[in-house]
Formats: sequence, structure tokens, C-alpha cells
Amino acid sequence: MNTPNLYQVKNFFLSLQDHLCKQLEQLDGQSTFMEDGWQRDAGGGGRSRVLTEGKVFEKAGVNFSHITGASMPASATAHRPELAGRSYQAMGVSLVIHPINPYVPTSHANVRFFMAEKEGEPPVWWFGGGFDLTPYYGFEEDAIHWHTVAKNLCQPFGDDIYPRYKKWCDDYFFIKHRNEPRGIGGLFYDDLNTPDFDTCFNFTQAVGNGFLSAYLPIVEKRKNLTWGEHERQFQLYRRSRYVEFNLVWDRGTLFGLQSGGRTESILMSMPPLVRWEYGYSPEKNSPESELYTSFLIKKDWV
Repeated sequence: MNTPNLYQVKNFFLSLQDHLCKQLEQLDGQSTFMEDGWQRDAGGGGRSRVLTEGKVFEKAGVNFSHITGASMPASATAHRPELAGRSYQAMGVSLVIHPINPYVPTSHANVRFFMAEKEGEPPVWWFGGGFDLTPYYGFEEDAIHWHTVAKNLCQPFGDDIYPRYKKWCDDYFFIKHRNEPRGIGGLFYDDLNTPDFDTCFNFTQAVGNGFLSAYLPIVEKRKNLTWGEHERQFQLYRRSRYVEFNLVWDRGTLFGLQSGGRTESILMSMPPLVRWEYGYSPEKNSPESELYTSFLIKKDWV
């Protein structure tokens, strides 16, 4: 089938949001998600859910949105100018998790669906999404596990899928003005509309459902490691890189702001605490320096 089923896609996104929140609440064991439903004047709305001051997670946000508009924002047509002026629908689930323990990595994931329409022409639709990991202290076994899950979920869709989307993730989540990756990558894809709707939707479901299998075992393994003020300060410093990428380079953030989206929901990805330090350089041969030399590099982990 190559005709998009918006009802089916929306139901999956809503159920995925519910499942993600339930599992994260169970793992945290202390805090629960606050839900904030909202409507957008120009069309559409969403459910923003944020967990704060948890036992494991300092902040976690899991958002669903479904918005409509009369004209595609510039961020969505920059690489597809032929879509300028079309009306559109955009829906998806996005999440960002900022743990308390510096040994537990921050993580981000999203799955999304776009459809652009113009009278007298067939709709143009596509899926996008992925997930990526941003450690503060690197563990090789965690990186291997993360990428193994990513590779395995891609495998049923073709041998070339994981290496292609892994490279796309490495290239996309790169902080150009710092000349460094944001983390150790994962999967990233966009403009997915071939070979047909069912295959693209099945892949997007595999990515959405696969995230917890990749992330939760890492959290379980690292959440009780002992840490102190030194590790906390390094975590806060590295979080500044996360903020810089999201505000300067991230297309999703730009799309949300340019489309008149809900600012509180768009910026839920920001960590609650962060710091910048002028001219910082980690001590040679330290765990902090190992992050730069062994993990913040483009590398084939599996």
C-alpha cells in the first residue's frame, strides 16, 4: 500500500508515547510525568509530558504533536524547495532524557510523519526519526550494546539500512562550530517514502519500539555508580554542547519555532542545569579526556 493512513500513524504515536512514559516512570521509581495538553491556533495540538526531579532522571520529556498549516515552514523546505507553498500535516513523538547520574548518558529519540498537499496533485509524504546517545563518561560495552540494538532492528529492512542511517546520524548530530560529534550516534533518517507506505511505517515502528531496548539496559547498569562533584561539573559542562546543537543546528527545533509551535514543548529538550567554561580542556589521560579521544569520534561500534 502506498496511500498513507494518517489514523493508523497517529494511533501508533499516541500509544508509543504512553508506553515510553510508563516504562520510564517504572524505572525512575519516584516521579511521574505531568501532562500538558495544548492546542495551536493555526491548527493542531499535542500532549507534552515532562518528568522532573526523579530518582534516576533529572528531567525527561516525551511529547506528541499533530499540527497542520497552510504553508510549509522554511526549515522543512530548505532541502526540498519544490514543496514550498504546500499545506502540511506533521505529527510525531519526540523524547529527551537527562539523567542525574553523570555515568548515565543523555538520550534523544523521535519518530515523525509529514504530509504536504497541493490541490490537484497527489500528496507528498515521508517518515523520519531515529535515536542517539550522548554519554558524559564512555563505556565501550554500552556503545556496542546501543549500536547492536540499532543494527538488529534495521536488519529485516536490508543490509544497507544500518550503515546508511548510522552514517547519517553521525553526520547530522555533529556540532560544526565545535568540530565534534554530539555523542556516539545511533540512527537518523528522513524523507523516507520508498518502497511503499507499509514498509516505511513498519520501519518507523521498529525504531520507536526499539529505543527502550537500546537505552534502558544502559540506565540499569549505570544508575547506581558512585559519583561526586567533579563528575557532576563535567556533566553540566558537557550538557552545554547539547544545548548548543539544539539551538543552532537542529532542524526539528527550527521547524517547531518557525511553524509557530508551542515554545515550552519545543524547548523541553533543554537540560534543567548546564554550565559553560571558557577554554576548558580535560586533564590528560583522565576519564574526561577519554570521552573525547575514544567516544566523540566517528567509529564503527559493531
